Amino acid sequence: MRLLLALFCFSSFLTTAQITPAVLTGQSANPSNSLEKETQIALKKMQAAALKDGIKIEVASGYRSFNRQRQIWNGKYSRYQAQGLTPDAIFDNIVEYSTVPGTSRHHWGTDMDLIDGNAKYTGSVLVTDKFHGDGPFCKLMDWMDQHSTEYGFELVYTMNNNRTGFEYEPWHYSYAPVSKKYLQEYLNQIDFIKFLRSQNIMGMDDISDARLERYYKEHIQGINAELF
Repeated sequence: MRLLLALFCFSSFLTTAQITPAVLTGQSANPSNSLEKETQIALKKMQAAALKDGIKIEVASGYRSFNRQRQIWNGKYSRYQAQGLTPDAIFDNIVEYSTVPGTSRHHWGTDMDLIDGNAKYTGSVLVTDKFHGDGPFCKLMDWMDQHSTEYGFELVYTMNNNRTGFEYEPWHYSYAPVSKKYLQEYLNQIDFIKFLRSQNIMGMDDISDARLERYYKEHIQGINAELF
């Protein structure tokens, strides 16, 4: 009976009715910036397993609200605008690595940027070189390559020449059992261009529909095939 109850509680964390537009776009209340519940459980299990192998998995960046993403976007947009770039050119520069507010997978609480807290490093952590060669996070990357899928986590922006969108990010993982549901609901529920034009995001009144539509196809859907 206890087992059945536990299974019911676990499966009831998420229902389609709870995946509202506000949740999908990072505008729902989350004052503690918590990860999604099922994701938290899976992450703790993976952290415990990795620790046995001397790797201390830490979240460098987890949940991120719409307002925080908009601050990041507007700051970058202002800097590029001061350089005299056109709106579409500014957009191209920003979306090499940064998402448009309301479209970030970090809004869902299912995605996170991971590092190894036991590694010795200096400077910025989310740098590709730190995960390759003699980088401090190579041990973490090797461990994740072998074990992450056992716990439901998939690398989002893979090193794949056939993948479109954001540049390769060896640190960004997603809890697939939940994020797949969020992605499908996002594609079904969100009127993408209408939403962006209504949110006081710098440049959205000037960036062309064609450029936004390409972002929708190439970036939002330009992910690891295992996450569909």
